[in-house]
Amino acid sequence: MTGRIEPQTGTAFELNHGQTLRVIDIEGEQVADLTAFARGDTTEWLSSGRSIDYANTIYLTTGHTLYSNRSRAMFDIVADDVGRHDFLLTPCSPETFRIIYKHEGHHPSCFENLATNLARFGIAPDSIPTTFNIFMNVQVGSNGALSILPPLSKAGDAIELRAEMDLIVGLTACSAEMSNNYRFKPIAYEVA
Repeated sequence: MTGRIEPQTGTAFELNHGQTLRVIDIEGEQVADLTAFARGDTTEWLSSGRSIDYANTIYLTTGHTLYSNRSRAMFDIVADDVGRHDFLLTPCSPETFRIIYKHEGHHPSCFENLATNLARFGIAPDSIPTTFNIFMNVQVGSNGALSILPPLSKAGDAIELRAEMDLIVGLTACSAEMSNNYRFKPIAYEVA
């Protein structure tokens, strides 16, 4: 299976245990928000806290495992061209654009795109956790302040994640201006 996620949109699909998901930054400097749920019980979801705890780093890359809220392996990162992704920040939402960007009115958001696409799997919006923000470049200052910098990904860069259980996956082409160096681009993905 291959797919293309147009700018500021998202998708959701099933991934079988042992399959590999490859997420590709087609043009460079584009973030893709990833979340996942155990197919057999969607109250088990991808956990930022567990994954960071067990890796002892906020910068997860090749060789690291992404864990569920029940401390079970969901994905192993088997290849990574970039090595810098974010697992601290939540998916951008309507509130993100109102509070941070001072934007009034509708603005596409990763949260809305995930909620819309995951609904057909019975996953409610309040069940969407902090996402693994592929290619997002967040630096942490010595005082703890966060700086959102342009992604380090170049055109064609990719990350490959092997599913360690049967999953329902949500994936976006991020809608937040700052995260994508103020330009929205598509994201491609391949399942093998």
